[in-house]
Amino acid sequence: MGDIVLIDLAGGVATVTLNRPEKKNALSMEMFAAIAEAGEGLKAVAGLRAVILTGAGGDFCAGLDFAAMGQLATDLDAIRARLATPLPGGKANWFQKPSTVWAELPVPVIAAIEGVCLGGGLQIVLGADIRLARPDARLSIMESRWGLIPDMGITQSLPKLMRADQAKRLMMTAEMVTGERAAALGLVTELAEDPMADARALAAGIAARSPDAVAGIKRLVDSTWTLPEGEGLAVEAALQAPIIGAPNQVEAVAANMQKRPPRFR
Repeated sequence: MGDIVLIDLAGGVATVTLNRPEKKNALSMEMFAAIAEAGEGLKAVAGLRAVILTGAGGDFCAGLDFAAMGQLATDLDAIRARLATPLPGGKANWFQKPSTVWAELPVPVIAAIEGVCLGGGLQIVLGADIRLARPDARLSIMESRWGLIPDMGITQSLPKLMRADQAKRLMMTAEMVTGERAAALGLVTELAEDPMADARALAAGIAARSPDAVAGIKRLVDSTWTLPEGEGLAVEAALQAPIIGAPNQVEAVAANMQKRPPRFR
């Protein structure tokens, strides 16, 4: 992974930082791999309660690095093969994994967005559960500017957030929107003058809840939010059954009744 993606663990919260500030954290081929590797590695971290995604140097990510674009053009057959081949054990291909890996984590992933968040960078934060953005941040689904379609897992994330006509407009025009406009459209969850500070406070608050309940809620929403009416009812029941009466749920009740901080397992 090197230094292009940094992971800091503290108090059950992992902060993952894209670390190419001199390039506005643009996505090189090495960074694609490092982001996916970071997400995969966090799956094995015991006691993990939340993840924060951010970028170094005042920007989240400027999208695909021009040098990487040149690399793609040198061997189109290999690129097409990567596009057509899901990674072992999953449905996402190599290019999609940096976005989809965050949904595979059982803990909430919070993206802190400032500066630019463009193209592939925006698709990465769409893979997070919650997005906090500065009002003056600049966001764009900008692949059409380069004659491409967005293909880093956007079909799995955006339908839960935005109407199809709004999504088509943003994708087809590559329009740049502010954080304020993005919040109105549903691209970001809420605005924050200091996204990292708010992300840390939110992560700490979630980390204080039962990890069983938090993981169950993430699975509940992710697996049912776009199902036809009625089909999510069985999912609710199946997810609740192993949680109710389990030690962490009993502890949540006891801590509330006794007005003390919970001690979850």
